[in-house]
Amino acid sequence: MNATDAVLERALRAAVRAPSVHNTQPWRFVVAPPFVEVHLDRERVLPVVDPAAREARMSCGAALFNLRLAVRAEGRGAVVDLLPDHDRPDLLAVLRVSGARPCTPEESTLAHAITRRATNRRPFTDRAVPPPHRAALAHAAEAERAHLVPLDTPKRLDTLATLLRRADHLQVEDPDYQRELAAWTGRDTGGEDGVPRAAAGPHPTAGSLLVPRQFSRASTVERPFERDPFVVVLTTHGDTPRDHLHAGLAVQRVLLSATVLGLSASFLSQPVEVPATRAALRVLLDEPGQPQTVLRIGYGHPAATTPRRPVHAVTEVP
Repeated sequence: MNATDAVLERALRAAVRAPSVHNTQPWRFVVAPPFVEVHLDRERVLPVVDPAAREARMSCGAALFNLRLAVRAEGRGAVVDLLPDHDRPDLLAVLRVSGARPCTPEESTLAHAITRRATNRRPFTDRAVPPPHRAALAHAAEAERAHLVPLDTPKRLDTLATLLRRADHLQVEDPDYQRELAAWTGRDTGGEDGVPRAAAGPHPTAGSLLVPRQFSRASTVERPFERDPFVVVLTTHGDTPRDHLHAGLAVQRVLLSATVLGLSASFLSQPVEVPATRAALRVLLDEPGQPQTVLRIGYGHPAATTPRRPVHAVTEVP
């Protein structure tokens, strides 16, 4: 194995640690050193919750961020070309490993956070996220051509909570959604994908402001969630496949930056998965841009990680 092969092997191990909708891991890599192609795996796109594969592309964008970051953390350059072939729309990106390039302190710090980052679906403490941390997260999104909009007034937060409950209700009442959710969640340990029970999180107690997605409906455990959550909406300029990839790149930079700052995060995706509530969310934001996901960020206790498929299961070598 030459040096480039070794760099790519380690980078692919980092790539698969990216978050994905329902932990479906909808990516496939074709490796021909010094190139890696990132493909959308259509068989892992959720037809009910994500019929346009928007969230799946975001998931692949997050994996691409880890891939690029890990290569650069090895002291090599990483040149990325998004959507390089109009005739193959599911070829989302091609990364080329180039020559020696000094790793920046920020890249090194973020790279070391890859294995520590985990979606935390449990309640956070009521400790406020300080303004410098909020600014750092906003800067992380801007670095990837996205924007982080804080819902920092009681009115905006209450409106988001209403949209969240409405979207969650519509999904829960949909039998097709319930079957799709059950196929990917509530599993015991030992699998390679999906959200296991240990990582699902408790039900919020009555009166809680936010309603996180319930990955394990059979659970009866209830816990009070934070009273004044820090909630942000990640937006992009447009809503094209390229925008979805930028959203995924930005989400992962934000999540890793949060990890470095000692913060936890989880997704509140329901309002952007239902067309009516996504449209209402755009009105709430009252600024240009398309909402791509909603994040809840704060100080939490360590969370269980979700499983991943091994690298050999998601790669091809021509």
